Amino acid sequence: MPRLAIGPEFPRELSALAQPVRRDAVVALRRFLLNVSGAPHPERVRGARDPRVATLRLAEGHRGVVVRHRDVYWLRRVLPDPEAWSYARRHRYGVNSVVGVVEEWDAEALERVEPALRRSIRPSRLFDPICDGDLLALGIDVHALPLFRLITTEADVAALEPLLPPTQHLPLAALARGGSLSEAWRELDAWRSSDAGTGPIDTDDLHAALLRSPDRAAFAADKVALDRVLGAPEWCTFLHPTQHRLARAARQEHPVLVIGGAGTGKTVIALHRAAHLAANGSGPVLLITFSQSLAEELSARLDVLIEDEIVRKRVEVDNAERLAMRIVAGSEGRRPPLVGPGARTLAQLTDEALRLLSITTGDLLDDVDPGRKPYRHIVVDEAQDISPAQWRLLRAAAPRARDDLFIVGDPHQRVTDTRVALGAVGIHTVQATLRVSFRLPQELLSFVVRLRGGGPVPGLVKGATEMYGYRATHHGERPMIRAYDSAEAELAGLRNTIEAWLADGVPADEIAVGARNTRLVREARKALEGLDVRAATFQHLKGMEFERVALVGVAEGVVPEPLPEEPGARARALQRERSILFVACTRARAMLYISHYGRGSPFLPL
Repeated sequence: MPRLAIGPEFPRELSALAQPVRRDAVVALRRFLLNVSGAPHPERVRGARDPRVATLRLAEGHRGVVVRHRDVYWLRRVLPDPEAWSYARRHRYGVNSVVGVVEEWDAEALERVEPALRRSIRPSRLFDPICDGDLLALGIDVHALPLFRLITTEADVAALEPLLPPTQHLPLAALARGGSLSEAWRELDAWRSSDAGTGPIDTDDLHAALLRSPDRAAFAADKVALDRVLGAPEWCTFLHPTQHRLARAARQEHPVLVIGGAGTGKTVIALHRAAHLAANGSGPVLLITFSQSLAEELSARLDVLIEDEIVRKRVEVDNAERLAMRIVAGSEGRRPPLVGPGARTLAQLTDEALRLLSITTGDLLDDVDPGRKPYRHIVVDEAQDISPAQWRLLRAAAPRARDDLFIVGDPHQRVTDTRVALGAVGIHTVQATLRVSFRLPQELLSFVVRLRGGGPVPGLVKGATEMYGYRATHHGERPMIRAYDSAEAELAGLRNTIEAWLADGVPADEIAVGARNTRLVREARKALEGLDVRAATFQHLKGMEFERVALVGVAEGVVPEPLPEEPGARARALQRERSILFVACTRARAMLYISHYGRGSPFLPL
């Protein structure tokens, strides 16, 4: 029986096909898995750069491109017949000799590039100071090494990026910009998944390489698994190796802190970590976040991620304030009032919850009786906005044992005035940093880094966290900034923009409109009457993502809002206001539109 591995491009392309074509393709794949009569059979590709590449006729006029190794079929693309044959001919595949992940090369284009590199004769080549042994130790493909030896400039390396696997391009790019071998090694090692193992890599074993490549292949052994891979959101199925390594780690002896910029997959890691602990841990799991709206969003995403109802019930999702209220309500037998006589502040409720939890369990029971704690594992999202008192409560709610706390956050996205180093509240972490944004195109990422400012900010760890070295995996549109003469003209421009996006075929639920305050949101909603798109304040867009985002009223005096006079409070408020705008801008996956009338916000990059 054939074993089928699905590449991430295939479900996207399949969903874009007309319904009859999509249905026929799915039926053909089911037959292929069962190896029954009428199932598509692999057809050899004349002139292929890789003899293992074949095509499967999946529907009228459409073929799947597969890479075959014994009984394993890696399904890469579904394309119209001429495009499928062309794609199959031009690519070759391999296995990285160091980290063992699968690699795809645009071999046809590289063949055309080589003569041009040979013609660019210079006294010395870019990688002349580095010996072959050091390059091979970085996983550089031995067959491509002669081509790379022809490179003379950093621009040559950049031009080759679309043609190379990232595990080849990124180490070379690090060396090209003057980085050390250690820096190049770190670029490569980021692609090592938790399944990489420690033994030698068999570069002929495609099946093992696919198992080590969670971002490139998801196995479907039967109809149920196939339908799951084809129908689930991509974030459920395909994880970058770094994300996979963090989320699926078998055993963490100390609390883990993952810091990453916008779009680096922090929330996805948190969701997968909670699901992993629910399935493989030793007790109840709490997934905690900053606000109730974010908790509801995480809960809905967990419902999609975890199919097993029993496993799903092992994960509670909440925000820190509601956790404190639940603990106090459980002790007092009723929900504590927040207004009126006898009302307590949320800070007071948090302190009371910590006192009650300490009486009930006590820190000395952590090692001998961890079951006395209300949760065995706690996963924290949006950690930068959790207060010191809330951190103490979370620390007391789980035993000090392996896999106790898993924390993700970004101090640059803080929207509160909270600043805390975790060590100061008794949480000493092992830290990991994510620097690759999968959501934002490079043009948008560069814009928001300038908007936010790359300087250090305090929080989560001792000292300060800097924003440098972030990069995106793809390119896209530059943000649009539009200035208008009046509020009426700005709102008319907003409506025209949203109508144009909808006419482009962008679904209404993939468009969001944001403003700094509720008054501007109301005005935007009125201007967009009849258009079913989300409009919310910047803060209420936190934790969400959309294909396109429009931000209105980004003007001086509005962003930032009026600041306090006291210098320290003014500086903190200024940073908070900049973070709030940064968060709103980074909700866009593909396109960002910013408008204002009068003078624009001083935060906007020139």
